Amino acid sequence: MNEIYQKELAVCGFEAVKALAAQHPEKISRFFFAGNRARIFGDLCKYLAQRKRLYRLVQSDSELEKLCGSIHHQGVVAMIDMPGIQDIRLQHIQKWRSEGARVLLCDRIGNANNLGAIIRSAAFFGIKEIVISGEDTQAQLTPSAYRIAQGGMEFITIYKTPSAEAFLKEASGYLVRIGADHRAYRSIAAIPSIVGKDEAAVIVLGNEEHGITPAAKKLCDVLVKIPGSGAVESLNVAQAGTLFCSALAEVRR
Repeated sequence: MNEIYQKELAVCGFEAVKALAAQHPEKISRFFFAGNRARIFGDLCKYLAQRKRLYRLVQSDSELEKLCGSIHHQGVVAMIDMPGIQDIRLQHIQKWRSEGARVLLCDRIGNANNLGAIIRSAAFFGIKEIVISGEDTQAQLTPSAYRIAQGGMEFITIYKTPSAEAFLKEASGYLVRIGADHRAYRSIAAIPSIVGKDEAAVIVLGNEEHGITPAAKKLCDVLVKIPGSGAVESLNVAQAGTLFCSALAEVRR
């Protein structure tokens, strides 16, 4: 592969590319599409033509699969520069407190599909900030994460922290720190009594297999569970994230 393209990321999937084209077309350096998508993305092609950027109709699905590494391209692939993820700073946390922001913290969530689904839910419920931990086990922004996010990636900002514990220590006194833990005493129904309508809060979502680290749990102000029938121990982390996003949104209403 040409060295100039090694720092690109392929965004594929109809909804993901449509949102990218609508919100941030300037990010797209190259665009490839199947014939049945030509009319839908005509405006994007005009935009790229004006800026002398490559766009091209492809003759086979295999070419799109090769570009994005997935059979789930849905007829479109947009290439963007590899997204940079900014380090979290105290001034970000202070700003969130003043704004009463809602934040999600991903503690070593290892599956890119789960990360994408969490981003989709966050965007749907109006949560704009997500912090991911810096460990090797933490999923990063990949074509799969973009596709599963279904366009949600264009409405959130992602930050990184060395670890969940590091972020929670820095957020002490600024954000209400709520850990999602299926063994917790308090229920998600208690969220309105834990977080005020205009109060800044962070929800900590843990690793798919092990949950939140013991050290991170100790730094949470409260641990909250999603009660179920008992037939299975817990929800998938992305499903749990959706319910917590919904609960925070309901407090605002």
